[in-house]
Amino acid sequence: MSESFDLVILGSGPGGYVAAIRAAQLGLSVAIVERERLGGICLNWGCIPTKALLRTSEIYHYMQNAEAYGLSASNVAFDLTKVVERSRKVAGQLNSGVKSLMKKNKVTVVEGVGRLTGATQVTVKTGDQERVLDGKNVIVATGARARDLPGLVADGKRVWTYRHAMVPPEMPTKLLVIGSGAIGIEFASFYSDMGAKVTVVEMLDRVLPVEDADISAHMFKTLTKQGMTLLTAAKVSDVKPGPDGVSATITTADGKATTDTFSHVIVAIGIVPNTENIGLEALGVKTNRGHVEVTNYLQTNVPGLYAIGDITGPPWLAHKASHEGIVAVEHLAGVKGAHPMSTLNIPGCTYSRPQVASVGLSEAQAKEKGHEIKAYKFPFIGNGKAIALGEADGFVKTVFDAKTGELLGAHMIGAEVTELIQGYTIARTLETTEAELMETIFPHPTLSEMMHESVLGAYGRAIHF
Repeated sequence: MSESFDLVILGSGPGGYVAAIRAAQLGLSVAIVERERLGGICLNWGCIPTKALLRTSEIYHYMQNAEAYGLSASNVAFDLTKVVERSRKVAGQLNSGVKSLMKKNKVTVVEGVGRLTGATQVTVKTGDQERVLDGKNVIVATGARARDLPGLVADGKRVWTYRHAMVPPEMPTKLLVIGSGAIGIEFASFYSDMGAKVTVVEMLDRVLPVEDADISAHMFKTLTKQGMTLLTAAKVSDVKPGPDGVSATITTADGKATTDTFSHVIVAIGIVPNTENIGLEALGVKTNRGHVEVTNYLQTNVPGLYAIGDITGPPWLAHKASHEGIVAVEHLAGVKGAHPMSTLNIPGCTYSRPQVASVGLSEAQAKEKGHEIKAYKFPFIGNGKAIALGEADGFVKTVFDAKTGELLGAHMIGAEVTELIQGYTIARTLETTEAELMETIFPHPTLSEMMHESVLGAYGRAIHF
């Protein structure tokens, strides 16, 4: 016998659980299915615990450089077990928080492996038991997993994915990171600050290849100065794990191949959507390279079936999934004026040292789209708060349409820029031009003043540089 709900959600990550809460707010009866832990990969094995690790490495870095602040710290050391334990406690606390939110909003939580057995039906298997959930609508939010190197499956011993890298059984001494996207760079930053000798290999011609070229260039320079080896336009082959290390052949841009041995390898070459074996094929759901094709309201080609989050394609970001969940729910609930999903104003953040944040078009993208632009980079060294913090490395860059004053994009690298970027994201959402930004009063002394100065600089009016 089946149970009936207004909405059944398959997957409880930042897309699924947010969708469940919004649906409950709108008075819908909701069931959410999770095979592991509420909160999904982001909360339990991604966004949150990695930030806990990065916070530890940041403090460790400051302790090692205490003298620069007039302080003294001797015999600075760390306990890897306790570092990991703190990260897991943070994840556990937030997992409990999601459980409380589900209870508060009267969402039925069903633990087990779910599979679509109809366009609006999910069958959940828990042990030997099966539970059939019928919904007026179903949202698929099954997320994604790390992509393995061809011919090599991460074993958690010498070859790691992000999941293994968050609970290391031992500290790497010589680490190879394959891939320089946000995940690769974050782990490279963490382990480098904790004392590992780190090499990063990127097959494209620059690190953080989705960012503005100026950001990539600055990050390359800064990480190299920190002691990392960064190899771009390079590839890794013949990765062979052994009992005491991993051998790998690296071919650089000039065609020279060198075989070296590392204590550990982190594979950060992208993700694979979790769209297999959940019943999509039998329903005829359209996919493209494994990703579900959806409308601007997150509808699939099958009536009553929606899809959100990583399974719908890039950008693969938690906040994108959450927003998609709200868009999908408001659409299926018939909310008047429900807005369609747009990826134009989704900020991206990398929580390394230094941090990186951006929204909108890069300078190159703006030019490719035919914009005549005005752009300016205001350096951290020109900001009093940055100097006081001892964080004078970095810049804030804004890109405007020269004819209309539209803010086309904003790009930052430096301390706390992941907190600053939302100012520009709001500006883009409100369709703010340079005029409103120039007339806005920014508090002093703050890092946010650099945002103002970058806008002023794009129009030849920078004050402090």
